[in-house]
Amino acid sequence: MNRRQIMLVFYGVMLGMLLAALDQTIVATALPRIVTQLHGFEHLSWVVTAYLLTSTVTVPVYGKLSDLYGRRKLFAFAILIFLVGSALSGLAQNMTQLIVFRGVQGLGAGGMIPIAIATIGDIFSPRERGRYQGYTGAVFASASIIGPLAGGWLTDHATWRWIFYINLPLGAVALFVIWNYMHVPFERREHRIDYPGVALMTAFVVCLLLVAVWGGTTYPWGSPVIIGLALAGVVGAVLFVWQELRAPEPALPMGMFRESIVSVGDAAALVLGAGMFGAIVYIPVFMQRVIGTSATNSGVVLIPLMLGWVVSSVLTGRAITRFGRYKGWVVSGTIVMLVGFWLLTRLNVASGTWDAVIAMVIIGVGMGQMFQTYVLAIQNAVPRSDLGVATASNQWFRSIGATFGTAVFGTLLVRRLTDELTGRLGSAASGVDVQGVLQNGAAAAHGSAPTATADIKAALAASLHTVFLAGFFVMLIGLVLAFLLKEIPLRTVSHVREGAETAPVPDAQSVV
Repeated sequence: MNRRQIMLVFYGVMLGMLLAALDQTIVATALPRIVTQLHGFEHLSWVVTAYLLTSTVTVPVYGKLSDLYGRRKLFAFAILIFLVGSALSGLAQNMTQLIVFRGVQGLGAGGMIPIAIATIGDIFSPRERGRYQGYTGAVFASASIIGPLAGGWLTDHATWRWIFYINLPLGAVALFVIWNYMHVPFERREHRIDYPGVALMTAFVVCLLLVAVWGGTTYPWGSPVIIGLALAGVVGAVLFVWQELRAPEPALPMGMFRESIVSVGDAAALVLGAGMFGAIVYIPVFMQRVIGTSATNSGVVLIPLMLGWVVSSVLTGRAITRFGRYKGWVVSGTIVMLVGFWLLTRLNVASGTWDAVIAMVIIGVGMGQMFQTYVLAIQNAVPRSDLGVATASNQWFRSIGATFGTAVFGTLLVRRLTDELTGRLGSAASGVDVQGVLQNGAAAAHGSAPTATADIKAALAASLHTVFLAGFFVMLIGLVLAFLLKEIPLRTVSHVREGAETAPVPDAQSVV
């Protein structure tokens, strides 16, 4: 591959990554219009959950298969499945169809992000990759903000179906580039697909994700359904590890975690996922329900986070390329995020928009220093044969952390709010709908009584303080992991160049 082909592939995988990242959030603002037209409010959460389940479960599978069969075929297959799911979702005539088709879309998206990042690991050496990692961080930062805004704009000015149709031309461009220009050499080896491992992994991840999604909302945490799913998930996880230790070609090689950089990096991804979404999800709640901004303005306050993330990611990547060191950035990034979460814990009913904006900028700067740096460290530490599955495992742990972090913080918020309302309103608290406070605000939940409204706002501010404090302690764990990360010299030769040097006469079986 010459330089022009390498850059074309880079732009193609970035576009694919952007599509998958956008569809994690673009549906959120369109959901009210969707359930109104398709008459299925009771199934609203499953439009998001179906995508989440299938995309999360398939991440490690795609990573492993891309190591065995090559990135090009798997990436093209993932994009194709994603586009089919997008087209079908746009054509859905009822909620059942939409939920099923969103699941199909997730089956494709589960491969697009990890294979894209692994492909970048193929075409750039770890030392050079720092220069480009800022752009991958910018994709995730932009998608988390642009997704809801684009979903709302398309729903208002066209139709909600266009949030799915817009993927088709963009995905077609990415597919064309990948299929025609992505000729990354890889090593074929004898293998057998670990079907029992894939099945067990799917089963236990689905069970645990359903615990996170349903717990405290659809079913009480102590209900037989949640307890049964949790037990099934734990048993499934134990059986999965046992299977992977004995499988000749495991879906998720346990030996990979003997390398401390991989184990520490994946644990950090779990923590970072929880902390990141603790900020992104609950800051808009504070803005709307405590400060009193509109829904649009509460979303706009996340833009400073995105800008801080993008600028920090680009500058960090360039610094890593120049100096060849990465550990200091994950340590400093975690410390910066801790400062941001400390500022969030200082928010109260007297706080203004700028107080939240400053905290968001600082958190974004911290994320930009860490988000892709951990991926870079892992890719530099593993052999080429495990590059795809190692990259995918990091993405997988981050998704799991985000899901469970959001669920646990949500449960913590509801419980603390219930206690705060009881303490402030006494017997009158029994007439306040906690979910109503979170969804519609204090005034809507308790008529127009000024005193009661002020007490409810104060209760909500105190409850969100607890959530942000929990996020602060989660990031303290992240700081310990950052110090534990081992630093080794960054390789200066890419896998593409290695492949060219070791295979002077490539044939059709060695190039994909």
